[in-house]
Amino acid sequence: MINMHTLSVALNSTHSPRSMFVMFFIILGCFFLTVGTLGLLRLPDVYNRLHATSKSTTLGAASIFFSGFLHYGFQGMGLTSLVGVLFLFLTAPTGGHMISRAAQKMGVDVGRAPCGGAGLRGPSPPRRGPPGLQCAAAGCGSIPLARGPGEPAAQG
Repeated sequence: MINMHTLSVALNSTHSPRSMFVMFFIILGCFFLTVGTLGLLRLPDVYNRLHATSKSTTLGAASIFFSGFLHYGFQGMGLTSLVGVLFLFLTAPTGGHMISRAAQKMGVDVGRAPCGGAGLRGPSPPRRGPPGLQCAAAGCGSIPLARGPGEPAAQG
């Protein structure tokens, strides 16, 4: 249960401009991370999902790191947050590019959902790949799992 006295003190207190910026960047980061999660869940194919998650999560996490820098300043944890922003901007686009290249080399079509799901261009053709691989969840998962010992190869 919410303590009403604590809530009224929090709402009626005056905050410094610096703490207002910290709160703004935390809320902005949470917004971008939520949008990235929704994009991952709602978009139809690998490339669209990758775009939604790489762009928005980079901005979301960078905003939260930057709020840490604003809060702590140029010392200790503030510099760590600033290095985190720099590391994030260098590694996240590279990782997204590597994942999209791997999907392209595996033959994943643009606009098609993985493993027979409905994408932008309609249902996907049957999955091509090494025999014995099957989708994680009856035709809708995108992570192939190796068959266990003694199991017959997947038909398709």
